[in-house]
Amino acid sequence: MSAGAWLDRVNPVTKVAIVLVLAVPLLLTIDAVSAATALVLELLCVPLTGLTYATVAKRMLPVVVFAPIAAVSMLLYARPGGTVYGSFLFATVSDNSLGLAGAVLLRVLALALPMILLFGRTDPTELADALAQVAKLPSRFVLGVLAGARTVGLFVDDWRTMTLARRARGLGDRGAVRRFFSMAFVLLVFAVRRGTKLATAMEARGFGSDIERTWARPSTLSGRDAVAVGGAILLVAAALTAAVVTGAFRVVGS
Repeated sequence: MSAGAWLDRVNPVTKVAIVLVLAVPLLLTIDAVSAATALVLELLCVPLTGLTYATVAKRMLPVVVFAPIAAVSMLLYARPGGTVYGSFLFATVSDNSLGLAGAVLLRVLALALPMILLFGRTDPTELADALAQVAKLPSRFVLGVLAGARTVGLFVDDWRTMTLARRARGLGDRGAVRRFFSMAFVLLVFAVRRGTKLATAMEARGFGSDIERTWARPSTLSGRDAVAVGGAILLVAAALTAAVVTGAFRVVGS
């Protein structure tokens, strides 16, 4: 990853606002053109984030794998329209369901990508500083978010350690599905225990107090934040305009 990317100096609260600016219009409309346009424009913004396209592709892989699930449900159970290609019980595949399935698939990708681009290099401590000082959220909530974010990496280490331990005992080469669910259950137990201990430790150190806290590092807004939000608005406007011009614009429920 490159150092000093343009987006690194955008306040984390502004990044949250950008996510909302990009997400709300895409959630209220459902057509393939606006989603595809937004997705392409978001990909063009990758150099501003400091991430490489290879890194973005790797982090998007789980979304790409599971996004078709939403598309399949729309393909089978959406309101029939146009030519009907087949039906079985409550499932009907038609022109309308095919179009909606493609739109949903692209929309899931277009909604997930900004999260990866905006928060891929965001430090949890900077996010907590911004939530407390700029968004004026309660310190107890902010510190809880920070503690949770800091423990996410531990889950990855726990999973890797369990995988190596099972392989050392000769249990890691067969039954991939069964192994996944058993390890997921163990990881859930670890998470509950770690969360309980962390909550107790934080309460003992006074993090649950209602006394107004001070923050070591100031978090402020700048002109760069206004430019970032303006760019997000232009991106959404371009996506919706492309849908309107091509006649594909469609509001959810219509």
